[in-house]
Amino acid sequence: MNERLDSAMCRQARSLPELLRQQYEDLEPKTRLALTTPEIFSVQRIVLTGCGDSLAAGMAAKYAFEAWTGIPTEVVSAIELSRFYPQAQLGFAPHNPLVIAVSNSGGVSRVGEAVQRCAKHGALTLGVTGNPGSLLGQSAHKLVQLDIPPFESAPGTRSYLVSLLALLLLAIRFGEVRGRYTMDTAMSYRLAIPALAQALSDAMPALDDACLDLARKWKDCVAYDFVGAGPDYTSAWFGHAKVFEAMGKPAMHINTEEWLHLNFFQRDVERIGTVVVCGGNSPARSRACELLGYAAQMGRPLALVTDQPDAFPKGAAVLPVPQVQPELLAPLVQFVPLCLLTGYLGELLGEVDGRGCTGPWAFCQGGTAIKNSEIIVL
Repeated sequence: MNERLDSAMCRQARSLPELLRQQYEDLEPKTRLALTTPEIFSVQRIVLTGCGDSLAAGMAAKYAFEAWTGIPTEVVSAIELSRFYPQAQLGFAPHNPLVIAVSNSGGVSRVGEAVQRCAKHGALTLGVTGNPGSLLGQSAHKLVQLDIPPFESAPGTRSYLVSLLALLLLAIRFGEVRGRYTMDTAMSYRLAIPALAQALSDAMPALDDACLDLARKWKDCVAYDFVGAGPDYTSAWFGHAKVFEAMGKPAMHINTEEWLHLNFFQRDVERIGTVVVCGGNSPARSRACELLGYAAQMGRPLALVTDQPDAFPKGAAVLPVPQVQPELLAPLVQFVPLCLLTGYLGELLGEVDGRGCTGPWAFCQGGTAIKNSEIIVL
């Protein structure tokens, strides 16, 4: 393990294998009991909602919900759900749609507002939160309570893993109850999670060193692009968020196809760190390979987060993550190198997480801007 440089976010990232093991034991029985069998059978549509990292967790879990449950699933940001989502799509059938709202603190005004509105108009609401006494905890019909062990503060890393894990375990349970696969298959999906924790632990030393080496090379970049498609895109989204939080530089998330329509036009190509997230078996792998070739030709600094480096052209710095079966669990590990990379970048630049909530950012101290917003239930 490389100890020459460190940060709170890197320490959080290194804690993730043990956290994944511990949280699997905590959440697996909780997610079995979140909804009754009749409630699970009644669901005709699922809406996942949240803000920030919690929204990213919903985006990452959407593909698992659709594949494993067979239920159409959409991800809707909290403000879109609370202020703009068609009322006719709420309560169109008893307990429908199922709205799963994620917020570790539970105190985000917009998430609570969205849940109150959905419940008001006949939806069944399930909160995923670490605070049952919070606005979300008190507003949702049902709860999955998170219990994340305390750790030093850093941009959301441990909380993201646990939120995502809870959603994936819910998806496994719903598919099992609805007879989409056998109980043995469901257990094989579940038991892949502690196995993945061990694989991540084994991979961590080399991954940590690779991220530190890359951060040293990329510290003078003026901006960062994070690129992916399908489930991989959600990790790209998460990566751009950590740039904002850890160092405050410009960053963008974009899907693999759109990068080749838009982002490659940017100037200063030699100073835009470009991270491509793509599993070796991704249906978008051929397009990611083309993108890597064009980006290398342009002279962009390149990194690739993948479980199969040999499936891609050479030229990008590889941030290797463990192979995962089933592959829909891959978002549980793909974001880890992005936390390490941005954590090291912030440390190299002497940045304070979240700008320390001082100066122009003082208004956000204690989450005031997101927790003290006026609630309007339409």
